[in-house]
This record gives sequence, C-alpha cells and structure tokens, in this order.
Amino acid sequence: MVNSAWFYLTFGILKTYFMGNLGFQEILLIAVVVLVLFGGRKIPEFMRGLGKGIREFNDAKNNVKKEIEEGIKEKDQAAQ
Repeated sequence: MVNSAWFYLTFGILKTYFMGNLGFQEILLIAVVVLVLFGGRKIPEFMRGLGKGIREFNDAKNNVKKEIEEGIKEKDQAAQ
C-alpha cells in the first residue's frame, strides 16, 4: 500500500512540474530507469533528499524576496 501511494504522489509531482511534452509512456520509462538505477530501497531516501533541497531553495527564495520588499519599503519611507 505504501509503495502505491508513493508512486501516485511521485507521479503527481512529475506531472505537475515536468508534464510539458512528456506523455505517460515517457514518464513510465523514466520511472523504470530510476528504479533500476537506484533500487526500490534507495528511492524514498532519494526523494526525501530532493524534497529537502526543494524546500531549502524555496525558503532561500522567499527570504530574498522578503529582503527586497523590505528594502523597497525602507527606500519609500526615507523618500517621504
């Protein structure tokens, strides 16, 4: 049951971010290649690391955006 839930979650993420010109057959081929290369036990560990990296990237992006907005706000207040 966990494996099927993991598959649907992974497929949903792939479909959301990479679905441009990829069809189901191409995504299935990529999934099979990843399974052969990493093995069934390494894939969850790999996906956790990938998720952690994406989360850290988004946090850094949000921090930069917040600093830019604060700088603009300070500049506007100084100009008044």
